[in-house]
This record gives sequence, structure tokens and C-alpha cells, in this order.
Amino acid sequence: MTMFSILVANYNNGSYFPECYESIMAQTWQDWEVVIVDDGSTDDSVNIIKQLVADDPRFRYYENEHNHGCGYTKHRCVSLANGALCGFLDPDDVIEPMALERMVAAHQQGDHVLVYSNCMLCDDQLKPYNVYTRARQVDTADPRFFNLDYAVLAFCSFKREAYAATAGIDPYMQRAVDQDLYLKLAEQGAFLFITDVLYRYRMHRTGISVSNEDRAQYWHWVAIITAAKRRNIAVDDLFISRYVRRQEFEQLKKSVANSRVLKIKKILFGR
Repeated sequence: MTMFSILVANYNNGSYFPECYESIMAQTWQDWEVVIVDDGSTDDSVNIIKQLVADDPRFRYYENEHNHGCGYTKHRCVSLANGALCGFLDPDDVIEPMALERMVAAHQQGDHVLVYSNCMLCDDQLKPYNVYTRARQVDTADPRFFNLDYAVLAFCSFKREAYAATAGIDPYMQRAVDQDLYLKLAEQGAFLFITDVLYRYRMHRTGISVSNEDRAQYWHWVAIITAAKRRNIAVDDLFISRYVRRQEFEQLKKSVANSRVLKIKKILFGR
């Protein structure tokens, strides 16, 4: 059988994790492990998670020494995985019982580096209210695929072998970590879209503030600009047509090129 590594990066989602846990336990595919990394939660996450998984060796629980952020935590999740296939599951979301079985079957039937399904949008009580409408098959052979419309969202699974051929998850990314990963994997091969709804995505009532949305957009474009540089193509016109004046775009490119993050990466990793 093919082992599937379910990767859970947790920060202050202890109250939601029991539903996530139950969805894992209900899987029809039995060859799985769960890697949980807590990123310095300040709620009761640690106690809740430890109590639920304590007697099951398939769950492996780790804690960061302090809060590092999403990129670092997800990078650590993958580094600790043993499965041939990996997929991130947010601790406040759930997967359908057939999710792993459908993912494994799709990977076995074709040479795809990433397989993704459709998802159900739910309220903060996980009550379904709408199927996600942007999901569709994407063409990763197109060098200008940047997942701008979020056609690839959840549930996503990827071959760990394909991940190893990339630079991996950027531990310095604060947001848009998954988007950055998808763009890197797209450069390794084809994606396959499963039309089934295999993931329930919890939409929190508090919503997203304007400042948080701006930060998310910024980090997504950092991922896009970095991908464009790897692919040796220009995205100036694409960015300007969607968001900003050319002067602002040039300032963003300069901030990315001169960012402390990239300088540190160059010193540590030579890239």
C-alpha cells in the first residue's frame, strides 16, 4: 500500500481540531500517518491535541520552540513526513471519508505530481453552504500558470519525490505558503483535478480585515514574482492590469529583490 502523510500545521485551532481528528479517523484508506506541528499556540491546542492522539502511534506530534510562522511550520511538516504522498489539512477543516482513497488512486493511475479536488465552503460551525466554484483543471505546461484565480485550492496531495526536486516550502513565507508550493510543483509536472468534493473549508465569521487581505495579496505576488524569475518570464503587465500602477509595481519588485528574507536565504542556502 501507499502511505499518505497528512500534514497539520497548527496555531490556536485547538477548539476545532476534534472535528479534524474525527475526519481523519473515518478515512477508508488505512495506510496513513499524521504529522502535527504546533507553532507556539497560546490557546489550549497542546492539551487538546495530545489527549486525542496520545495512544495512536500513527500520529506524530511536534512543537516549535516558539512561534515561527506558517512557512516555517509547514516546511517542518514536510521534512518530518514518511509517506510517498503528502497533503496539508488545516486543523479547523475536515476531509471526507473517501479523500485519501481517491487521492491515492488518482496518483497511482497517472504520473501527476499533484492531485487536487473540489471543496465545500462551510460556515464557522462547519455547516456546508456552497460548493467552491473556481476549481478547474489547470495547465501546468503553461509557464504563465500562477493560480491567480485559485483554481487549485483544496484538497491537494503531492508526491514527496516531486517536492524533493523543488526548493521546498519557503520557511520565511508568512502567507500564501500553499500558493508558493503549487507554483514550484507546477514546474515539476502535471496536476490532476478531481471533481469530487473531498474537503470542507471552514469560513470563519470574523472575516478578513483589509490589512490582512493586503498582506495575503502581497505574499501571493511575492510567490508569483519569484516563480516568474525562475521561469525567466515577465509578469509586469499581468500585475499592473490587475492591481497597481507601474510605479507601485516597480517598488514592489525592488522590495522583493532587496528584502531581508531573500538576503538571509542567499547567505544560508546560496540562492
